[in-house]
Amino acid sequence: IISANTPAPDLDRQPPAPKPKSPKYRVQLQEPQTPIAPPPVPSLASAAVGDQFILFANHPKVLRDAITNVQAPNLSLSNASAFTQAIKTLVQPHIGLALVDLPKLTRLLSKEQAIAQGTPNGAIAAPADDSATPQTLVVGFNLNQKGLLAETALLTTGGKAVSVAPSLSQPVGALQYIPANSALAASGTHLDRLWTQVDQSLSRYAPVAQLVNQPLHDLQSRWQLSLPDDIFRWITGEYALALLPPDAVSADGNLKTDWVFAAQRSSLESDEALAHLDDLAKQQGLTVGPLKLGDRTVSTWTRLTATEPQLASQTLSLQAAVQGVHASVGNYEIFTTSIAAMDTALKATEHSLPTRDRFKQATTALIQPNNGYLYLDWDASQPLLERQFPLLKIVELAGKPFFSHLRSLTISSYGNSAGVQRGGAFIQLGR
Repeated sequence: IISANTPAPDLDRQPPAPKPKSPKYRVQLQEPQTPIAPPPVPSLASAAVGDQFILFANHPKVLRDAITNVQAPNLSLSNASAFTQAIKTLVQPHIGLALVDLPKLTRLLSKEQAIAQGTPNGAIAAPADDSATPQTLVVGFNLNQKGLLAETALLTTGGKAVSVAPSLSQPVGALQYIPANSALAASGTHLDRLWTQVDQSLSRYAPVAQLVNQPLHDLQSRWQLSLPDDIFRWITGEYALALLPPDAVSADGNLKTDWVFAAQRSSLESDEALAHLDDLAKQQGLTVGPLKLGDRTVSTWTRLTATEPQLASQTLSLQAAVQGVHASVGNYEIFTTSIAAMDTALKATEHSLPTRDRFKQATTALIQPNNGYLYLDWDASQPLLERQFPLLKIVELAGKPFFSHLRSLTISSYGNSAGVQRGGAFIQLGR
């Protein structure tokens, strides 16, 4: 029924469409402002040259440069004066050669380290004086029944070419006080001259300098003295320095190690230097006094402290913490960081490092005469190196076939010939 007051319906009008319900959440997609680049794919280029050689490189441009060097002989490495001068000093047969530009390698490693640490642009300063810096290192490799033998030639640019002959035809007598199980041992003569040369050379190569200086810094902190000024300067005869393997872990989590140092007493300056060391100990509040150790009397640097009693019936007690020990044995003065280490050094003559087969094999493989040895026992030093350099564990994992057979590393210097510092290294391998 339609009322007269009711408007007639519009039969052509469609009912309004229902309103869409609001979603409970909304997803909005945005285009990235900068496209995400895919990870770089390592490149490898290769080329066959005649029927003798195949070249590999990380970029085609490097291959083109290598082929250009063949066509222009004056550009090749074999005609470089630094390379030819250094390689002439290699006297042992070799099955391979390696050449390293030390300043460039140092800058590259420093730059990579700076980038890893977030330094802007990975900037690194160049050496202050390249003319006094060893520039080229040539290494010749050869196989030995017990491992890998390397002969090195380090060419120094600039300065006067001076020839210095090596002084030792056999290991020094100071090694008789170095225990056979030492993790690290260095021996030779004229420590005063050697340290001056090493310090000047390593000052330009920070990564290597840190590796050498860190153990010495720890020893200086332990004894509160300057090794170069208070000890090294008067060592003009034989010397032997050793780091004993850790026997425990200290309260701060570090490995507890001991040092043994034997030096030849060659002049009145030695007695004056020993008296100076005792004076330094007294200035630090240490007590200098004799101690009976077996059938010998040794001198100790001891810090004495009084402890409060826990109970009323108890009295004050005195605690002695030995900071260092030294003893005169024949023509040698022996220094250790503990009484136990001194006892080990005094008894080492029966089982010293030179009597160990591993050390004998290493020193026999190197050229004689030489200027002494730097010996690293891998089994004994591995825990120390891994704690000092955590990345070493990753390197060991990558090179497991090599490190699982590594036994020792021995380095020696063969003197200086016409401006070329000669040396050798023996990597001892075994099962």
